[in-house]
Amino acid sequence: MAVSYDDELASFEWDIPADYNLPAVVESHAGSFGDRVALHFLSESGREERTYADLRDDMNRFANALEKLGVGEGDRVMHLLPRHPDVFAIQLGALKRGALLVPCSSMLKPKDLQFRANDCEATTVVAHADLTEMVDPVVDDSPLSNLVCVDGEKEGWDTYSDLVSEESTAHDGPELAAEDPMSINYTSGTTGQPKPVLHRHRWMRCFELVNAPYWWGVTADSDMDDELLWATTGTGWAKWFWSPVGVGVTTGATQLLYDGEFDPDRFLELMADEGVTRLCAVPTQYRMFTQTDLDEYDVNLKSALSAGEPLNREPIEMIEDAFGVTPRDGYGQTETVALVTNYPGIEVKPGAMGKPTPGLGTTIIDENEREVDEGDIGEIAVPIDCPGIFDGYYEKPNLDEKTFAGEYYRTGDLASRDEDGFFFFEGRADDIILSAGYRIGPFEVEDALVSHPAVAEAAAVGSPHDERGNVVKAYVILADGYEGDDELIEEIQNFMKEETAPYKYPRRVEFVDELPKTSSGKIRRIELREREEQMFGE
Repeated sequence: MAVSYDDELASFEWDIPADYNLPAVVESHAGSFGDRVALHFLSESGREERTYADLRDDMNRFANALEKLGVGEGDRVMHLLPRHPDVFAIQLGALKRGALLVPCSSMLKPKDLQFRANDCEATTVVAHADLTEMVDPVVDDSPLSNLVCVDGEKEGWDTYSDLVSEESTAHDGPELAAEDPMSINYTSGTTGQPKPVLHRHRWMRCFELVNAPYWWGVTADSDMDDELLWATTGTGWAKWFWSPVGVGVTTGATQLLYDGEFDPDRFLELMADEGVTRLCAVPTQYRMFTQTDLDEYDVNLKSALSAGEPLNREPIEMIEDAFGVTPRDGYGQTETVALVTNYPGIEVKPGAMGKPTPGLGTTIIDENEREVDEGDIGEIAVPIDCPGIFDGYYEKPNLDEKTFAGEYYRTGDLASRDEDGFFFFEGRADDIILSAGYRIGPFEVEDALVSHPAVAEAAAVGSPHDERGNVVKAYVILADGYEGDDELIEEIQNFMKEETAPYKYPRRVEFVDELPKTSSGKIRRIELREREEQMFGE
C-alpha cells in the first residue's frame, strides 16, 4: 500500500472506540471469517493450524479455566512460552478474564522472573513444560500460586490441556474497554532494573491504526487471501505485541509461526516454501541472511521490515539486490507504537530511520523541550497526551511523576533530522560520545565499521582521554577469516577516516569474541563504558 506522506499527516484521525478490546476483536473476526487461518505453526516435529474460530473457542476455554482457578479482573498473569500454536489462545484467554498479561522471555534467568513476579505481584504463571524449571526456584519467594504447565505434566502444576478440555466455548467475562489495563511489559533494562510499562487495550487499536498501514502496509480491509505475515520475534517481548498481536491478529491476517532456532538458511527456505509475503526480522538476522547465498532461494516478499535497532546500509543493499525489496526500518519502544518508520512507497534513505508516523506528534527536542534545528542532535520525544504511548509504569508513581513532568515523553534516544524530514538515529542519550567538543552518535560509527569486510559486528563508546575528554573506542567482532592485529587496526582506522568525518574515527580499537547484550539482544554499551572507565579513567 503506497502512502502519500503529506496527505496522511494532514488527514489522520485517532479512531478508538470506547469499548475496544482485543478479545472482542477476535470474536468479531471469528464471526466474520471464522474459517480463515489465523496461524500456520511449524516446528521441526510438524505443522498445526488455527483458524480465527479456533482462536475464539480456545480463548474462551482458557478464560473459563482461569475463572475456576480464581483469576479475575486486574490479576497479573505471567507467561513463559516459546512460539507455540496455543500462545494466542493463552494470552487472549487471560485478557478475556480482565487479567493483565506479563510476558517473559525464555532468555531470562530465574532471578529476572522473581523480580517481575514480586514487582507486579503476579499470582499466576503459564509456562511451557521445558521452561518450568526456570520458575521452580521462584515460587516460594513470590506471590505465584497458580502454576499452569503447557505441553506436559508436572507435579504441583495444573496441566493446560486438562484445563481447556471442557466442551464449553463461551465465556461471560467482565466488560472490557479501551482504557482498561491490558499488559505489563518490562523494558529490557539497558541501564538499570527493567521498568513495568503499563499498556491499555487501546494499544492494540493504535497498532492497527499506525503499525499496520504505515509500516507493514496492511489494513483490516486489505485483501488477505494472498498474504502471509511472519514476524520472527519471541512471545516474551513487546515486539510480539507490536506485530503478531498488534498487526496480525487485529487486522485478521494469516501468520507464520515457527518454533525453531534461528538459522539463516532454514529461515530463507521457510520464506520460499511457505510463501511469506511480509517479513519482520531483527538486524542481526538480516546481517546473517547476507552471509549465505541469497540467490539460492526463490523468495517473493512484498515487504521486509527491520526492528530493534537501526539496520546498516550493507545488508539493506544486499537484500534489495537479491529479492527486489528494500528492508524498511521502524522505530519505537516498549512504551509506544511505531514512532518513526520508512513508509511503504517512500524512498528509503541509507541510514535513515524514516519519518514520523501520523497522529503521534513525534519530534526531536533539546534539554529545554525546544525542537532542535535541522541537522542538530536531540532527543526523540512524543507529546504526553498522545494515545499511542503508555500511561505510566505499573504502581510506580515516582517514575510516572518524573516521566510525565513536562509536555513530552522523552524516549532517551537521540536523533537528527535532515532537510527532507528524515530522522537519523544517533544512539541512546547516555551513549553519546563527547570528544574535543564534538557530539558523536555511536550508531554512525558502528554503521561505517560494519561496512568494512573484516568487521562482523561492532560497538562504539567513549573512552576517557586526558586531552580530548573522550575518544571513540570501537569493540570489534571480526568476520570469519580475519585475524586481529595492529596492521588491521590501522587499516580499519584509515577506512573510517574516509567513511566518516575524521574526528569520528575510533582512536582505540579492541577485538573481542562477543559484545555484552540485554536478553532482547540490544548492546549494553553501559558495560563497555564502565570497562573503559576502569582502564583509562582517573
